[in-house]
Order: sequence, then structure tokens, then C-alpha cells
Amino acid sequence: MPTPTPRRRAFALAAVLAGAAALSAPAAAAAGRADAARPAAVQSPHVQQAASASDGKTLTVATNGSIDSLSPFLAQRALPTAVHRLMYDFLTNYDTKDDHAIDALATKWTTSPDKLTWTFTIRDGMKWSDGQPVTADDVAWTYNLMMTNDDAATANGNFVANFSKVAVDGNNVVITLKQAQSTMLALDIPVVPKHVWDSHVQDIGKFNNDTQFPVVSDGPFILTGYQKDQYLTLDANPNYWRGKPGFDHLVFKFYKDADAEVEALKKGEVDFVYGLTPAQYDSLKGQSDIATNKAPGKRFYALAINPGATTKDGQAFGDGNPALQNQQVRQAIMYAIDTKTLVAKTLGGYGTVGGGYIPPIFGTYHWDPDASSAYSYNPDKANQLLDAAGYKKGSDGMRTGPDGKALTLRILGETNRPDDTQNAAYLTEWLKAVGIGATTSIVDQGKLGDTETAGTFDLAFDSWTVNPDPDYVLSIQLCDERPKAAGKSFAGDDFICDKDYDALYQKQITEYDPAARADDVKQMEQKLYSDAYINVLYYANALEAYRSDVIGSWDKQPQPEGAYWGQDGYWAFWSAKPAGAATPGSTAAAASSKSDSNTGLVVGIVVAAVVVLGGGAFLLRRRRTATAEERE
Repeated sequence: MPTPTPRRRAFALAAVLAGAAALSAPAAAAAGRADAARPAAVQSPHVQQAASASDGKTLTVATNGSIDSLSPFLAQRALPTAVHRLMYDFLTNYDTKDDHAIDALATKWTTSPDKLTWTFTIRDGMKWSDGQPVTADDVAWTYNLMMTNDDAATANGNFVANFSKVAVDGNNVVITLKQAQSTMLALDIPVVPKHVWDSHVQDIGKFNNDTQFPVVSDGPFILTGYQKDQYLTLDANPNYWRGKPGFDHLVFKFYKDADAEVEALKKGEVDFVYGLTPAQYDSLKGQSDIATNKAPGKRFYALAINPGATTKDGQAFGDGNPALQNQQVRQAIMYAIDTKTLVAKTLGGYGTVGGGYIPPIFGTYHWDPDASSAYSYNPDKANQLLDAAGYKKGSDGMRTGPDGKALTLRILGETNRPDDTQNAAYLTEWLKAVGIGATTSIVDQGKLGDTETAGTFDLAFDSWTVNPDPDYVLSIQLCDERPKAAGKSFAGDDFICDKDYDALYQKQITEYDPAARADDVKQMEQKLYSDAYINVLYYANALEAYRSDVIGSWDKQPQPEGAYWGQDGYWAFWSAKPAGAATPGSTAAAASSKSDSNTGLVVGIVVAAVVVLGGGAFLLRRRRTATAEERE
């Protein structure tokens, strides 16, 4: 759960002098802008933004997200992860209808009989935005760097940890595995241009990819400018192999909160807003020239309980309340929470009560507890568990532990997640009702990350987006995902280490049979649920709105009832057409039609998501895809 502290920008002077031209190489024709012929190193970001806004059709997105890095090797937050999907291609992509694997950089793939050798054939004719060809060498170099450089593995290292060797054979990338790996058609790794990064980036851990524009890439958009907490600009790649995007420019404009974004949408200052609260969403329904969209949510919202911060080798640090090492106390906290009220009040009914770690939209992997074991709202049960754990109520109704100390917990939340403030108020009230004191700290994302990294919290609200393949969000709960040393950033949630969970993880990652793997995943979810370290409170719907007088059409994922933001791919922004432009149907659906020769492999390894619409199921991306992951 700790959000990494943004790394310092550092790019060696020698590299700047030697590599500025290469890092900013796209020519005027590739950039499609009047000032692109000027050396990018001398163009200020403000000039870049002005050019993008004045030349061609622009789609402006409002965001209050944050960017930890624009390096695809370092970025772990949701916004830069989404931007990287627009900039760089992966080996495979996800179909807009049901998320099954389709071609991207790779046009086809085969495996050895033992499934330990995978051969991916790289698409002919693709070019980087500086005109250089995209080759198998770029893929192999990217993967090998992640295998040998700890910094390069920061964001997506879990995907290559099991790789034994990555080699090039003509136009093929050949990956040899140490053991079977069921995520080989879900490698959410942005591939970067070897000729740029190998020659001009001196320190992967300190290079944030945000100082020289345009940035060389091969996706549907090219990064042309960035000013922290102000804007990020991208230009359409006219030579993208699927076809040029419908808008010439894509601008992300930063706002302090969603209320400011909504006002900007009403005034026509921006064209799209996402992550709306129920009240904001309801206020936009029926507004002139504004369309709203409610979609199943791909994100879970949880309460993480700190079991005591430890490093990967078991060294304790931080000051988490030792009471939370007791499973009965953790379970009592969950019985004290009325999740139905949270869905009704915080979500305004736009969502469903939490259960398993994987959201219901991914029906193949979603698990729900049965009625007898579910943490339904039950203060009496909470009180019984706390009594049994040795935490007795005093005359004032508040509890003390066996050591005589009052049982008081710290609740940590994030300012740019509106749910946290409201839910903290409810949680404080419910905990007090069973004798647990609570204090609340709602801080910005950077401070929250620092606090979690230091292990100086007890309870923390948490939110992750899940990919069609659940491996990433499962992996962050492994023992080895704890930090290497006290205070070091890490990708996990709250220092969980459970050997039985780890064993189940290894079992599912090597399982190619879809039904057997799904069963393993559900057992992992059941264990997380019963241990009550990371507790899913609800799955919120995705609420978003856009200017229908600016955007004429664009594609959802999944179709037909999905979302525009947070897709597993770039379909919405790539397919978006200006109002008044021809709209010949779903361009993304037409594009995601290849890989028929790999159908058996797709079905056997990447199970298509089962989309349950209406009635209360929803959807959750990152990352990050999981990439990820991707956490907010």
C-alpha cells in the first residue's frame, strides 16, 4: 500500500549534451505540429502546451491524480500508468469486449510442449516516433534490463522475476522460464526504444523521462510536455500502426480536487472528468452538452490493518499497535463496520458491498464469503471477539489491553480520495461503539506514502485497480514484497507475510488450467479475508462525464456497458472522434480482432473476464495492470 515517494530528477550532464537530440528526436512530420522542427531541448513546456492547444483538435482531461514518475520502469501510480499505455505498446493487449489477449507488438506466439519457452513474433513495419524501426531487440533489451537492474524492476519486475533468459531470434523474442508462468499473455510491460535508453540514460533509478520533449515512443500518442501539477500534453502519433487517433492532441489538466474539475467541465474548460463522487455525478446528469456514464468498477476499496511493519528479512520497525497482530482484534474491527451503510451513504448506492479481493466484474476469479463467515455488521460479535482477546471495557465503555493501555487506533486516509474523509467519520463512530478509540489523519498522497513506508499507522484506507489477470494485486501481498530495509518504499499493502498464502501464489502462477488456477486464486482470497489484514469494504461504480459537444464518440471497455477511464489498453482515447466527425461504429472492436491462430492458447492461459452487469456487479485497472497495478 505505500505509495513510493517521487524520486529526484537526475540526468547526467554528459547524457544531456550527448543525448538531447536522441531523446527529442521526432521530426516535425511525426509530431504533426508547426514548432516541432525546433530542437525540443529549447522548447519550454509552456510553448509546447500552447502549440498543442492551438493546432488541431484537442481533448482535455481533468485529473487530480499525481505522477510519481514518467519512466515506465519507475511509475506505480494510476495516472502515469495510464499515460504509459497511451505512449508505449506491450507485447499483447486486451480486447475491448471481454479482455481476452489480442495482438499488439507481437502478432503471434507459440510455446514449447512444456510451456517453458515462449516465442513471440514482433510486428513488421512499426516505427518509433523518431523514425527508427521497432524491433525484437527493443523488447529483449527492456526485459533484460528489468531482470538485471533493481531500479528497472521497480514498477513491473514481478512479470520478469521468473524469466531465465530473453533472447532474439530474427524477428522473434524467445523467453525461457524457470518454471511455468500463467501470465505470459498478460505482460503489462511498456517496451522502450533501446537506441534511446541504452545510449543516453545514465541512471535508471533517477531518470524520470520528463525533461526532454517529445519523448520517443511507439504508441498512439507521443508525450510532448509536462509541468508538475499543472498539465501533461500528448500529440497523436500519425504513424501508429492501428491508425492515427481521432484527436490531434490530448491534454491532462491538473486540479486540486474533483469539485474544481466538475466546474471546469461545466464551463467547457475540460472535456472529460472521471472518479466522480455520487453527488457530483448526479449534479451533471441532464446538463446541456454533457453526457454521463456509470460503469462497473474495476477497483476495490479496502481497509488495511497494519500487523506490524517488518522488512523482507523479518526486522521489525515502525510503531503499529501490537493489538493488531491478534487475529481476533482484526476480525472484531471488521464486524464493527457497517459496509451496507458505506455503500448507501458514501457511494450513494453506486456500488456493492465488498467481499473477495478480486472485484465481481472478473467473475472467473471473484470469490464471495458464504453467509456464515461473512463480516456482516455485528457489534455483538465484535464485542465478543474483543473480550476473548483480553481487551476489557472500562466504566467509560472504552477498552484497555492486558498491558493496561487504552486500545486506540490511528486511521490514515488520503486527501484526493473523497471517500476517505467520510468513511473515517463512520469508522470512528463504529469503533467507539465497541470500545475502541480512534484518531484520524487525512493527508496528501505523498505524506500518506511516507507514513505507510515508515510503518507509522494502524489502519489505512486503500484502493487498487485490478487487471484482467489478477497476478499483480495478488503478488503485492507476498512476504518478499515487504521492503528490503526499514523505511524503503515497497509495492505491498501492509507488510503481510503468510507462508501459506505464498505457497498458494506459487501454485496459481504455474497453473495453466483455467479452472484449477481460478480455484487457487479463490483460496488466496479466502485466506486474505479470514486473516483480516486487507479488507475489501466495497466496489464502487466508475462515475464519469464528458462534453458531448466536443467528443462525438469513443469506445468503452468492456462493451457495451464499460468505462472510458482506466481501461486495459488505450481504446477510449485512441478511438475518440470529435463531435461532428464520422462515427462508423466501434473502431476499437474492429481493431481488436487478431490472434485467431492463438485462440487455444488464449483460452488456456488468460481467462476472459466474466462481466456481470446490473444488479450490483462492477468492474475495477492497474495496473497495473496492475499493472498493474495501479493504486491511486
